[in-house]
Amino acid sequence: MTTGLIPGEHPPDPRSTDGLPHQRHEPVGQAALPVETRSRSSVITARAAASFEPVGRSVASARSFVRDTLQGWGFGDIVDDAVVLTSELVTNAVVHAGTSADLLCLRSDDGVRIEVADRYPEREIPLQGSAVTMGSPDREGGRGLQLCAALAGHWGVDYTPTHKTVWFRLDLPERPVGTRTAGPSLPTHLLPLADTRVRVAVVQVDRTGSLTAWNEDAEELFGYSAEQVTGKPLTDLAAWPHTPGTGTGIADALRLSRWEGSYGIRGAHGRVIPVYASHLRVRDTEGEPSTVCLLVRDHERAVLQTPLRAPTTDTTGTSESQGTDPFEVFIGSPAPDDLDGLLQRTVERARDMLDGDSAFLLLATDDETELEVRASTGLPSARQRFARVPVEAGPGRYGSARMPAVHEDLTAVPGAVPLLNGTGMRSVVTVPLKVEGRLTGSLGVAAEAPGRYSNEEALRLQFAADRIALAVESARLGELERLRRGSLSFLVEASDLLAGTLDRDQTLALMAQMTVPTLATWCAVYTIADQASEPDLSYVLHEDEDLIDGIKSLLSKIPPPDPVPTPGARVWSAPAEVAHQAALRTSMRSLGLSGGPTRQVTTGIGPTLATASAVGGETVVLPLVARNRVIGMLTLGKPTDEHFRQEILELAEDLSRRAALALDNARLYSERTAISQSLQRSLLPPELPAVDGVEVEVIYRAAGEGNEVGGDFYDLFPISDGAYGFAIGDVCGTGPNAAAVTGLARHALRLLAREGLSGPTVLERLNSAILDEGARSRFLTLLYGEMRPQDDGSAELKVVCAGHPLPLRLRQDGTVEPAAEPQPLLGVIEDLELYEETVTLDPGDVLLCVTDGVTERREGSRMLGDDGLADVLTTCTGLTAGAVAARIMRAVERFASEPPSDDMAILAMRVPGLHMD
Repeated sequence: MTTGLIPGEHPPDPRSTDGLPHQRHEPVGQAALPVETRSRSSVITARAAASFEPVGRSVASARSFVRDTLQGWGFGDIVDDAVVLTSELVTNAVVHAGTSADLLCLRSDDGVRIEVADRYPEREIPLQGSAVTMGSPDREGGRGLQLCAALAGHWGVDYTPTHKTVWFRLDLPERPVGTRTAGPSLPTHLLPLADTRVRVAVVQVDRTGSLTAWNEDAEELFGYSAEQVTGKPLTDLAAWPHTPGTGTGIADALRLSRWEGSYGIRGAHGRVIPVYASHLRVRDTEGEPSTVCLLVRDHERAVLQTPLRAPTTDTTGTSESQGTDPFEVFIGSPAPDDLDGLLQRTVERARDMLDGDSAFLLLATDDETELEVRASTGLPSARQRFARVPVEAGPGRYGSARMPAVHEDLTAVPGAVPLLNGTGMRSVVTVPLKVEGRLTGSLGVAAEAPGRYSNEEALRLQFAADRIALAVESARLGELERLRRGSLSFLVEASDLLAGTLDRDQTLALMAQMTVPTLATWCAVYTIADQASEPDLSYVLHEDEDLIDGIKSLLSKIPPPDPVPTPGARVWSAPAEVAHQAALRTSMRSLGLSGGPTRQVTTGIGPTLATASAVGGETVVLPLVARNRVIGMLTLGKPTDEHFRQEILELAEDLSRRAALALDNARLYSERTAISQSLQRSLLPPELPAVDGVEVEVIYRAAGEGNEVGGDFYDLFPISDGAYGFAIGDVCGTGPNAAAVTGLARHALRLLAREGLSGPTVLERLNSAILDEGARSRFLTLLYGEMRPQDDGSAELKVVCAGHPLPLRLRQDGTVEPAAEPQPLLGVIEDLELYEETVTLDPGDVLLCVTDGVTERREGSRMLGDDGLADVLTTCTGLTAGAVAARIMRAVERFASEPPSDDMAILAMRVPGLHMD
């Protein structure tokens, strides 16, 4: 079943919109007005609707729905007739017709109209003006129309191609002038007990709280003469009950326009006499305020106590009326499961119960210092939702939220109820929601006319508030528990995501994506590079991607918020103000009010107005603080007239702390990575020189994420005119430590070779330099050679292979053979005896030099090895040096499915063929 209340609506026009005539049946002999006339003359002030499934229990649910609705509207006089008629009509729909039923209740000033519609298609549409056949009273079906004719003031049937609607109207009975409420006749022994003469003490207190009047009954009740108490504060005599969590005393109660309740007066004999009091605040002809207090003994309270308007009970004798829960009488059945639904139903029922124009409900914060708007009706709820007002604010003390209060005219006490500022409401009654003496909220009903409410309405509303306070608090605690669990889950997931990346841009994107739309409608992230830098707008996100560019453009024109390191969220009003002004200017230009042609700005209206709406709500800024430094700001925004919940802001604050640390870690990582990459690039040789008559190609891969240089290295450099040095080596290990030896070896080779030393001498001195590094030294395998292109198109190479994989020579006929012999590696022993070998590359020959990362490529127990490398090289006959190196690397990568775990370097040199190239 679904229900809803829509105030201030007129009933739908029953005339058909599809061109088919509607047939109506009016009871014979009744002067019923046509439906159209009634729709215009009766103003609908409230509407309640529900749908019921085609099952038997729906009839009972429909009866409960109508009973609760009419009792909530204060129409107890017609509840019985309405329940009986509804029961018959819904039975016809869900039992006899076998379809679902739509039930609609419309309230007007002088009665109620109830409509029951079914979806039964197989019926005959009666001709207009045909006689109505009621059928026999003994038949099981068909009695609903007879009852309508007997009980309702007006009734009828409307037809459409898909629905049949039976409606009836019940008018409110006229009440004698002066009758307000009455109690039942009671036996004598049940009447309240009083003394032979009921004494009513009349006491008057001036604006300072001092007694100015004390009548004879007061003297009899409390034992003081008027001369003894005149001029003394009433608080000296009053024994005000101290309720935990309630800070309001008798002095506060005396300042209220009306108040009714119990407290005690200390008599002349020293004992406290319980009294029941009714206070009325008045002013004299000179405008001086005072409070008139009527006091009786507490057990005689019936003399003063305003009778409660008890809800009308069901006298039908059905089982449904047994043990009715006062909570359900007010809130309706079934009660909403969620807190928001319960609060919204509460304000709607409260408004209808007191015939108000609006109603609102606020929940107290944990420390009871503020009240947060959680539900309202008849007010701009989007603007007010989750807004907060202090409990002790305003000259009228919103602290009256701790006790019932009535304001007859808010214009006389501006700011007494901050929530109603600027709403046009004049009179209001508010009552507290309390659980075990602790303030948990405030419920209020307001009207546009002044003087609409009195102490009687306050007591009626307090009665209802007492019935729902515990249910509201239970639902609120349940919601709070769900929010806390959801918050913990959200923060855990956010921490995992933020810890999973060290990329600055990705961290910024994650911050925004976690915020929108979970915490806010849009967000912007500002970053601060250093203390001297201005905040930079780094990232903008909105749940509607079409609005991102507009918000980014708007924020770029606004000075960024100040980077204040104070924890917590602070409101930033600049975006909403600038957006509103821009939208206003655009709208004025579109209307031609600024003198410009309309067609020139029409295309800009949409984005400008959309942007203004997107950022027109509350905007808050949270600092991003990491390592005691503000590194940026997280800006969260809501669309027009929306506020942030305090729980959301607290969650955003937790997220901002985690995000700030992740962003700073990403910054540090980026800086260190940039430094590392810069140092590593300095270890790599510059661009390879072009060698006349020889093709040279190098492929280099360093193992490890973020490493550009490892333990493998290569070089090719000019030594003298026509001579070039080349080298390819492998330092033990990988990573930065191996790269340090790489830099030493490469630079030492260049320096020693250009001194004119021979290849063996160069390597022997390099060996000594490596050993001089001491504990930091690492052994090194190295293939070094000198190359001289010859006039006949060949190239002469002098090679020293110090513990390195042997270079392979590919001839034009496809044969592959080692081009050197193995010798001791470097960095192990001091006295080395090395020698060089001469190799001549004929036109078309290729010399391939690799590191052991190529030959030791593994897949399980298999290894590529020297033989596998030679097999691949035999397929490279006729290829250029670049193609040879690429084929070797492709073969190495395909040999195993896992990525390489060792550094790799490939150096291919080829002498072009005389007739082929």
